[in-house]
Amino acid sequence: MLQAGSVGLLGLGMNHATALRAADLVAGSHGGDRAKSVIFVFLSGGLAQHDSFDPKPDAPADIRGEFSSIATATPGVRICEHLPMLAARSAMWSQIRSLTSPHNGHSEGHIAILSGRTPLPPGFNGTKPQSSDWPSIASVAGVAVPPRSNNLPPAVVLPERLVHREGRVIPGQFGGTLGSRRDPWFIEASPYNPNSYGAYPDYEFHFVRGREQNKDLKFQSPNLSLPQGLTRSRLADRDGLLDILEGQRRELSRLAAAESFDRHRQAAISLLTDPGVQRAFDVQNADPRALDRYGRNSFGWSLLMARQLVEVGVSLIQVNLGNDETWDTHDNNFPLLRDCLLPPTDHGISALLDDLHERGLLHETLIVMCGEMGRTPKVNGLNRSPGCKPGRDHWGAVQTVLIAGGGTPGGIVIGASDKQGAYPAAAPQLPENLAATIYHALGIPATAAWKDELDRPHHIYHGEPILFG
Repeated sequence: MLQAGSVGLLGLGMNHATALRAADLVAGSHGGDRAKSVIFVFLSGGLAQHDSFDPKPDAPADIRGEFSSIATATPGVRICEHLPMLAARSAMWSQIRSLTSPHNGHSEGHIAILSGRTPLPPGFNGTKPQSSDWPSIASVAGVAVPPRSNNLPPAVVLPERLVHREGRVIPGQFGGTLGSRRDPWFIEASPYNPNSYGAYPDYEFHFVRGREQNKDLKFQSPNLSLPQGLTRSRLADRDGLLDILEGQRRELSRLAAAESFDRHRQAAISLLTDPGVQRAFDVQNADPRALDRYGRNSFGWSLLMARQLVEVGVSLIQVNLGNDETWDTHDNNFPLLRDCLLPPTDHGISALLDDLHERGLLHETLIVMCGEMGRTPKVNGLNRSPGCKPGRDHWGAVQTVLIAGGGTPGGIVIGASDKQGAYPAAAPQLPENLAATIYHALGIPATAAWKDELDRPHHIYHGEPILFG
């Protein structure tokens, strides 16, 4: 059986092979001066705004927290002392300090941010995805943006699906009402890990036990090579045989599904024979200088793969920086951020900015980074487990979004939180605005719609794009 990561190519074993189709629900053509790609960096668990991009140095200690702030290259803008590389590059990125939602639960926050819809869908169940859920931004982009090259899908998610340590799959990541066949293509390069979190191997941690290392965790790029003994000519021969068989089946049934299957098979096979596509997925064998630049850990490898996918024409790449709720720092907030979470993020995002800029791709690649929520303005004084230090709890009312490239100016601060970092004080932005910003960057028209499996149209935009001018 030919394999491409977790996709069984000839059997189309995983439903993500449907993302390899020629788009038949294109909402509109890509035109104008828009970004060609979006890298959506998602921080599952929720980054503490006070301890990253929105410090409150004049607030009381139980709000200010343990970290100091440092000046950035942008006059008047300060961020956390543990983001020095991004501070030096502040002219390359901007921030939105007023993204808000009413949700303090992880599942509710995930579906709101990942779908760009604040109200919960009818019958929402936080313990599992449902066909009635809102479709994710990645799923919508997958049908609204035409594939550009190499038969790669317009939208992918890497390096894993978000699965809770108890084994339940977090809702909000999938096609929902768009239909399961429109789920985004998941590049599952990271194994499911219910025991620890973060940028393994060097920055892996447990929320209570602290730093640790699971030797069984290995980041594995999808295998797009031909099996031993199966040459390209033999593959073509087998492909020809399948053409005959499929032709006979179509003569008998003339089903649209059979024709769709034929397109999927052709697209999947083309992945095996395109060296450029194979290189895009291969981070283990990348230039050692690139590996050092991004960081030899799951955060760095994921961001490097995202850059390589931009180069081969993927329109939207969602990068989950950390497995399920990695940023959920109820306990040990400050040591975990300082030692395990902020360093590989600072390193990896800075490398991504530099790399895209040097390749002439930053102006046409929008980078968006946020979580499903922020964290409480007050540091909790409760040690929930023996040996734990204080942390911050769930807080949907405000968080900060990093945004860069794609024609947006750098060094800009949109909106503001109040003196305690608790609520928006200026220019509040909703998940709908953030999603609209992504869709607008991809050139999706404001009037675009997608159709569900009953052929009913649904608006793509539910808010206005955030303006930086």
